[in-house]
Amino acid sequence: MNRLPNILAPALLLAACSASPGAAASSPETASANTANNAGALPAGTDAARLVAACKDHDGWAYPAPPARLFGNSWYVGTCGISAILITGKQGHVLIDGGVPEAAPLVLANIKAAGFNPKDVRWILSTHEHFDHAGALGALQRETGARVAALPAAAQVLESGKADAADPQFGQLDAFPPVHVDRRLTDGEKLTLGTITLTAHSTPAHAAGSTSWTWRSCDDAGKCLTIAYADSVSAISVKSYRFTDHPERIAAVREGYARIAELPCDLLVSPHPGASDLFARLAGTAPLVDPTACRKYAAAAHARFDQRLAEEAAPEAKETHS
Repeated sequence: MNRLPNILAPALLLAACSASPGAAASSPETASANTANNAGALPAGTDAARLVAACKDHDGWAYPAPPARLFGNSWYVGTCGISAILITGKQGHVLIDGGVPEAAPLVLANIKAAGFNPKDVRWILSTHEHFDHAGALGALQRETGARVAALPAAAQVLESGKADAADPQFGQLDAFPPVHVDRRLTDGEKLTLGTITLTAHSTPAHAAGSTSWTWRSCDDAGKCLTIAYADSVSAISVKSYRFTDHPERIAAVREGYARIAELPCDLLVSPHPGASDLFARLAGTAPLVDPTACRKYAAAAHARFDQRLAEEAAPEAKETHS
């Protein structure tokens, strides 16, 4: 994570995301599956363009962005800099991530702007236990009445609101409002809500509780894709931290990369949309669907991590930390 840029007032966020969407023709390729609460849903094919235009030259963690359908019943409802994903169904909806605390009103407004009722969110999940992705979860839990599920390592931090002292970024991670976790998951466990089934994958490259999520999403024409919301892969730290002093963390990072590379992955989404070029892909300047995307995402991160380890092992680095 990076330090938080350009936080806007919640009132401004709410106003920006409650604006009425413009009308345009629907695209059969991305038409949403019917849901119980989709009255007024944005026309497919225009919402992605609006998102891309709104976030051009903006990547603030709380910079307002309109919602956009990713594919079928899966929606982007986050900000320009932080993803939040809504999966909709007749028996209720699932929300993954919420962003920084200040973004809670924005996510709620985006769910409404997409044509859904926040009170129909039944489960809230997260990718990892840092304030820039989990900071809004407490407020979203209160406003929706949803239950929260997480892997044990993530749940411990979510419930305390305080970073794990063993986290390489400890010391630069802000505290956030605690979140009650209703269900502790195991690696590979499935969470089912009506026709929605998500699988939790432990991918501890970025944090101990890092979780990637996969699910199937189908459009009205019957085309189905496996969407992989792969957790962050950046192995970053406070300045004084040396991965080479923590072999257990090196092993966890590499395990996370290996697991992400093996995810079923037709359409890749990442917690920071820029990390997977999501907006460019929605804009059509790069392939939106790529079954090799998760392997490429993990391989690029692995190369960067190897470079970090090499720099730590260099003689000048050893002298600096001696």
